[in-house]
Amino acid sequence: MTPLLEMQGIRKRFGGVTALEDVSFEVRPGEVHALVGENGAGKSTLMNIASGVLAPDAGRILWDGAAVSGLSPRTAQQMGIGFVHQELALVPQLSAGENIFLGRHPCAGRARCWVRWERIHEQARRLLEELGRPLDPRRAVGELSVGEQQLVEIARALAFQARLVIMDEPTAALSEHEAARLFEAVGRLKQRGVSVIYITHRLKEVYQVADRVTVLRDGRRVATAAAGELPPETLVRHMVGRAAKEQFAGGRSAAGAEEMLRVEGFSARGRFEGVSFAVRRGEIVGLAGLVGAGRTELLEALFGAAPHEAGRVWIEGRPAEIRSPRDAIRAGMALIPDDRKSKGLFAAAPLKWNVVLASERGFRIRAERERQKTQRLIGELRLRTTGPEEPVMRLSGGNQQKVVLARWLLAEAKVFLFDEPTRGIDVGAKAEIYEIIRRLAARGAAVVLVSSELEEVLNLADRVLVMHRGRIAGELLREQASEEAVMRLATGGVQ
Repeated sequence: MTPLLEMQGIRKRFGGVTALEDVSFEVRPGEVHALVGENGAGKSTLMNIASGVLAPDAGRILWDGAAVSGLSPRTAQQMGIGFVHQELALVPQLSAGENIFLGRHPCAGRARCWVRWERIHEQARRLLEELGRPLDPRRAVGELSVGEQQLVEIARALAFQARLVIMDEPTAALSEHEAARLFEAVGRLKQRGVSVIYITHRLKEVYQVADRVTVLRDGRRVATAAAGELPPETLVRHMVGRAAKEQFAGGRSAAGAEEMLRVEGFSARGRFEGVSFAVRRGEIVGLAGLVGAGRTELLEALFGAAPHEAGRVWIEGRPAEIRSPRDAIRAGMALIPDDRKSKGLFAAAPLKWNVVLASERGFRIRAERERQKTQRLIGELRLRTTGPEEPVMRLSGGNQQKVVLARWLLAEAKVFLFDEPTRGIDVGAKAEIYEIIRRLAARGAAVVLVSSELEEVLNLADRVLVMHRGRIAGELLREQASEEAVMRLATGGVQ
């Protein structure tokens, strides 16, 4: 079978750094081909070359067996290559139909172009139905869930008659339920003969959707095989160049330890209501639930980054009045937000500035002292960086997350609120983040963990609280917790 897309001997360098070296990759018609590897392995660079964003320094690209030269984003789109990025590029104020046909509205007339709105809405409705999710194409995209917005992006690619759709971490912000719907949509694309390149850090998804998988490591292709021929242990070894460490450790009881955090009657109209729970010293409490259940909103309100209308908080047995993040920091709380780029970091600033951000500086900036403390944390957290002066934007996702953690370690926080701590980071960095979370608990910190990956919650948490529509629907001890039990509570069932 002639590959739909074939890339032969691709090389790409940025200055003195080699991003890709002699990489060959192909996608067959109607195939779902997973592309995996650690952050910095070259996945994005390879796909940017495939979609015409970057030009290779060496190698050639074939489409339907014919060589392609001078590939640009426009010519790639005309050929039938669509790209669904991890960070969705939609206009929230416009309708789903307008977003699907943005920039190429069907017109009537010759001298003047009259936009045919009924035709737009009808075609958009048909595309969304083909993806298994009938939506009103007149609804504003800003009113849709993240999963629904993801399908609008895919429908836009199909509206351009895409024969190949590249999906970059498509489930990063989706719940398990929304991810299942996306997998159904990928299956429908395959049935139509559309090829899919599926980039993911969630290895379970490789075996759920992919026919074949290609592994990149340090800019080189190290393996291509049928997904069923690569056991998870082998896949991880190809990705990181070593055998996988045990990611999760057995839980330990914090019964009898003092309470570090107590929350009573916490409420914010329309977001969460009457939330009460406690976390003891050395305990990891998981907060599970579907997207929209109010978990992120609750953590941000506890940290003073969002308002609340009622409720009380105690830290180490003392009442805490938290009206702002400054109050939370002084009380010993730390928030690792769900979106580190927009909520947790100053990406263009040096690493050391981001690390010292939550520590009291007073009126004097002790530059050398701050540099030394940052250097110590770089070693402690095994940060891969050129040094304290390197801009955070140059670091991988996993190392950026470590920078956020370094900030709170320097501030000597006692209560850690983790919101999606491993979103968008590779399997090797995940294991390191898990180790840090366990180490914090072992040192006596109280940890609240929100994650849309149920496996993380079930394997890291000593107890699991499940939220449903802004309320705590139930509590599960470690030995009681299972995916079925959590989902029953998360969807409104009884314990």
